[in-house]
Amino acid sequence: MLIYKIFLRVEWDAFREAGETAGAPVDLADGFVHFSAAPQLAETAAKYFADVSDLVLVACDADRLGATLKWEASRGGALFPHLYRHLVLADVVWDKSLPLGAAGHIFPEGVF
Repeated sequence: MLIYKIFLRVEWDAFREAGETAGAPVDLADGFVHFSAAPQLAETAAKYFADVSDLVLVACDADRLGATLKWEASRGGALFPHLYRHLVLADVVWDKSLPLGAAGHIFPEGVF
């Protein structure tokens, strides 16, 4: 199963350069890297990145993240994937631009 992380382009560039990341400021504050499952992704983008156009969507295989990935209650009690370690480039299955269109973000084909 793929899970997804939305990065600002500058965060993605820093991650690629360093080879690992502890996440965005919200991840650092919460002590884990926030992910979304496919059904949660559009709401996450709309809630936290509504007017942001230069984003990168990263997909990771949940099974490959092992025991450091926990599914925990968040928005409305839904279970969200949280990674309790640094995310490393080897965890990334693919990355794609997540542009902002007139009706919201335009997700890559096959995500939903």
